[in-house]
Amino acid sequence: MAASQAEALAQKNGCLACHSVEKKMIGPSYKEVAAKYKGDKGAEARLVEKVKAGGSGNWGAMPMPPHAHVKDEDIKTLVHWVLSL
Repeated sequence: MAASQAEALAQKNGCLACHSVEKKMIGPSYKEVAAKYKGDKGAEARLVEKVKAGGSGNWGAMPMPPHAHVKDEDIKTLVHWVLSL
């Protein structure tokens, strides 16, 4: 999937209300996420679960709500895109 399609998917699912590609908003920027997990082979699977279940503590006290309503294949696409930045 092209980056523009992945970004449109992020917009559609409300991800960009709290995140942006370049700068920290309520949540970390996607480039910060990619840098933090660079070279971590298990990061993609862990982040897919984190997006689905929500949670807090990795980036401060602000919790990320669960996104169980988003299709698994869309979450995987989004996480793969974020980690590719």
